[in-house]
Order: sequence, then structure tokens, then C-alpha cells
Amino acid sequence: MKDRTVFIVDDDGPVRESLKFLFRTEGLTCRAYESALAFLAQLQPTERGCLVTDVRMPEMDGLELIAALRARDSQLPIIVITGHADVPMAVRAMKAGVFDFIEKPFDSDIMLRAVRACLEKVDNSEARLSERLTIDNRMSTLTERERQVLDAIVEGLSNKEVALSLSISPRTVEIYRANVMTKMQADSLSALVRMSLTAKAA
Repeated sequence: MKDRTVFIVDDDGPVRESLKFLFRTEGLTCRAYESALAFLAQLQPTERGCLVTDVRMPEMDGLELIAALRARDSQLPIIVITGHADVPMAVRAMKAGVFDFIEKPFDSDIMLRAVRACLEKVDNSEARLSERLTIDNRMSTLTERERQVLDAIVEGLSNKEVALSLSISPRTVEIYRANVMTKMQADSLSALVRMSLTAKAA
């Protein structure tokens, strides 16, 4: 999580300082902003981490900030802080894709657990994306015939059935199958099937 940043957006100065102290004490990198507009003005598309924002702020509230981030196609997971009276607004934020909401006055342990869960979500999403890109790159090296053989294998056809469906010999299917396993860097049939399903799910 070293290259992840916890972004804090809250117009309440003491709350900002409290959150900064909490996160930095836990070794987390964080940056704080007094308004949604100030945060949006500096946010770079390449920055990763999560956002902790108050739901009720002047100029642009938490829901409007969420909408602005989604319009930018930002994937930052978001935690909203809400007062008791703002819970309905926080629930609407959850329906808009917010990761979690925490009521004031917030418990430090609950806040830290939510932030760490957000950062783990980022790491897991990036790992899945990296895996899909790797599989896509391997898929791109397959010839059309190798791709046909792969699709048939994933459907559960035997070498003989693949040979019949493609009008080639079983021995030729074995050669194509070996090529597919090598190019996909699959050490087992189950690994090959998993990679194919991962690619199709993308």
C-alpha cells in the first residue's frame, strides 16, 4: 500500500487534522483538502488510493463530488462521513457506488478498518486487471486455428471430437493443443480453462 494515498475532503478543519493524524500514525500516506473543488482541481488520473469525504459540504457536497468523480471515470473507492441527520443521503451515496459510510463521531478503529479494506480492494482490482492483460497478451499470440482448438477444449470436447468438428486429424489436434498450452503458459488443463474464462469475463 506504499504508493496508495488516502485523500481527505472535509470543510471541518479539526476533522481534517484528526483524520490526517490518525492515518499518518498508522503509516498511511494522506492528503487533505478543505473542499471538493480543491480536491478535484489537483486530482490526477494516475493517482491511486481511496477517498474519505464528508457528505455535507458547501459549494459541492459529497454526492456531487461522487458524481464528478464518476464523470471522470475515477475508480477511487469512497468512504463518506455522515452526521446522523444525513444517513438517508449516505444511503443514496452507497447506492451510487460508495464503498462505505461512517457516522460521526467516528470510531478510529472502524475508520481504519474501512480505509484498509478500500486499499485492499484497489490492490485486488489492479491484480485482476493485470492478470486479464497478461492473458489477453498471450491470447493474441494464438493463430486462428489454435484459438478454435482452445475454444473447443474449453467446451469440454475430446481430441477426437475437436478433430471431427474442425475436419483435421486427432494427431494435429494434439499438436495444436500443445502449442496452445505453451503459448498460454498453462501448466494444466484447468489453468488453461481458467485463463480462457477470465478472458471471456473481461
